[in-house]
Amino acid sequence: MMEDKQALWLPEAASTYAGSVDSLFYFILVTSVILFVGVVTTMVVFAWRFRRRSAADRPVPVKENKVIEASWILVPFILVTIVFIWGFRVFITMSVAPPNAMEITVRAQKWSWLFEYPEGVRSNALHVPVGRPVKLKMSSADVLHSLYIPAFRTKQDVIPGRYTYAWFEATRQDTFPLMCTEYCGQQHSTMLSSVVVHSQDGFEAWLQESQLGTDASPAERGEALYTQLGCLACHSLDGTPGIGPSFEGLAATERAFTDGTRAVADDNYLREAIVAPAVRIVEGYDALMPATYATLEPEEVDALVAFIQEH
Repeated sequence: MMEDKQALWLPEAASTYAGSVDSLFYFILVTSVILFVGVVTTMVVFAWRFRRRSAADRPVPVKENKVIEASWILVPFILVTIVFIWGFRVFITMSVAPPNAMEITVRAQKWSWLFEYPEGVRSNALHVPVGRPVKLKMSSADVLHSLYIPAFRTKQDVIPGRYTYAWFEATRQDTFPLMCTEYCGQQHSTMLSSVVVHSQDGFEAWLQESQLGTDASPAERGEALYTQLGCLACHSLDGTPGIGPSFEGLAATERAFTDGTRAVADDNYLREAIVAPAVRIVEGYDALMPATYATLEPEEVDALVAFIQEH
């Protein structure tokens, strides 16, 4: 479980560069508070000291002060320069991954995350080892998303049609929230996941456990894909209504479509619903399922069909 301990307005730092981000943030915050208090205090003092005491009072000519005029130019210039240089150095650190970083592919789509590892393992939660740099190679299947891990101070837009990158190195074992911070549709707020930081041995063990053996049945592979591909974000297994129809009792039942037609949910219909979801829309639902599942391998589609039929 995550610890409740946290810094001022920020969750407890848990990556190698999070401390640098926090230091810059607090420098800007404290400097801004000092300047704000100084300016407001001066306004109040001047408003009181030089207030008009009678109708006969007239303003007294004020002679300019070169030192004061130079200071309100020089001091902001120095502060802005400090923030720029400091911020640029932190930005470079956050942007350039170490050459030995482990690369994980991230695929975002409405409204789920998919993380794919070099070993072929796929998961809807991000699993990483502690003390090892991790580079995320990210792309979106539909609209603009943004991956955000508050404890790591990591945030990067995920853009359709191109790759974007982010990296981090976790400093302690724990589970941390991961979310989308770019409005991406009506279920944006449910596009949540987590980062599970393991020990190195624990991470290797998780990889081994997550690899399905060659003797796994199609339905077992379909169950793994149901989680990995984010199907659970829209399709429940217990009959609970969601963005899409529940998989419980779906197979072999008659389905009514928005165009007035009806059909039995047999093998062919289930395949069509996965790879071409916009062809027939079930009554009561909108055409929100992305067409990206058309790129699934034939054996993956077969596995999903077998999994749905078991429910």
